[in-house]
Amino acid sequence: MDTAVNDLSRRRDGTAATCAAVLIAAPASGQGKTTVAAALARLHARQGRRVRAFKCGPDFLDPHWLALATGAPVHSLDLWMTGEADSRARLHAAADEADLVIVEGVMGLFDGTPSAADLAQRFGLPVLAVIDAHAMAGTFGALAYGLQNFKPGLPWAGVLANRVASERHAGMLKDALREPSQWMGALPRDARFTLPERHLGLVGVNELDDAMARLDAAADVLAETPLGQLPVSQLPQVRFDPVTTDDAGTPQLLAGRTIAIARDAAFSFIYPANLDVLSALGARLSFFSPLAGEALPACDAVWLPGGYPELHAEALSANESMRASLAAHAAAGKPVWAECGGMMALFDELTTHTDEELSQVHRLWGLLPGRVTMQKRLAGLGPQQLQLGSHTLRGHTFHYSRCETPLAPSAHTARPGATQPVGARGGEAFYVHGPVRASYFHAWFASSPEATARLFGAMPIELGNDAAKGAIDDRC
Repeated sequence: MDTAVNDLSRRRDGTAATCAAVLIAAPASGQGKTTVAAALARLHARQGRRVRAFKCGPDFLDPHWLALATGAPVHSLDLWMTGEADSRARLHAAADEADLVIVEGVMGLFDGTPSAADLAQRFGLPVLAVIDAHAMAGTFGALAYGLQNFKPGLPWAGVLANRVASERHAGMLKDALREPSQWMGALPRDARFTLPERHLGLVGVNELDDAMARLDAAADVLAETPLGQLPVSQLPQVRFDPVTTDDAGTPQLLAGRTIAIARDAAFSFIYPANLDVLSALGARLSFFSPLAGEALPACDAVWLPGGYPELHAEALSANESMRASLAAHAAAGKPVWAECGGMMALFDELTTHTDEELSQVHRLWGLLPGRVTMQKRLAGLGPQQLQLGSHTLRGHTFHYSRCETPLAPSAHTARPGATQPVGARGGEAFYVHGPVRASYFHAWFASSPEATARLFGAMPIELGNDAAKGAIDDRC
């Protein structure tokens, strides 16, 4: 991996930092990890404590809730995508200033390579397991025991039952544990703090008028549990060692350039760390909202991040000034980096579906020939890497749409450990169409600031594999 941005570690004095810390995990997705993590963060934050939260693995939506709960940016930790050094530096920096560090896991505790359990072991983060117990009793104990003991040496903090029917039900669950001291309490099923979901995950906090009220309701209930009543001094204390680096800093490859970044409900999948990398590269960042009907601001390059263009297709289609200003930008040879939802908005058409299964075709911005169609079946998921010359960008993919285009992909992403493929089945298509660079691939910019600078036009794009030839109907 290329040298990451290590400004955090360079600012520290080289001494270890210790504070209360926990990794909140579960047997599977949908168990309530985000609710518990955000409720615990909110409970302590509103009592005046400094809380910092992280999300394990690639995710854009859960961090919005954790950021609302803590009042601070939420970064991703992933031993592959972000790297151990970056994760260690961020944890150390957080522990150096916070009273409590909360890491929310990803999927099930042992799912993925690397998994949340791998992260917990690497950094000594005690695991608090959240188990949806609405349809079980004694099996709760078996699940808790299995999660704790499946991987030898896993740091452990306890177990909390979610969506519990009654106090009697909670008592049955507690009695099922081999070690009653591991009981951290129970949360009921309660619409007041249910976090709504859709096809890519949780609904964003900016879409709900009562988002903070939901977190406060969850924090109120958690405050009555053994976990909520533990003072910070009695939560697990973890020592985080600093990262030493000889990195001389990020080269100013984008100095003097202004990058216009779409940011609203349609384009909200932005890692805060990616913005930090662009700034470290010397770029000036200018944000705009296509949903607000705005045209493109004066800039040298454009970033259209992922998000939910399919939910706002009608409004995006109606933004004629955006269509015209993007066309003028591209005609002037200025770069555009469009990832996932951003790429979807650049095609000629986007087909969406209503609840009644009726198709609706929306004319979009037309910088890329072809059409995008939403579907109920998952079309792409998992870690990916993109080779640009001698530099490799790491990231991931997650989408429910497919595109049909006469464009021949200039490259494809690959899964970790795989050689760079030529065929579309090996990864996501990466298109270079004039100054437009587009893919379903979500990039983690810190994995290669040099490759990131190439995406935004600082240097020519150099591809790490042969371009596919002769495609007339490439299905992404």
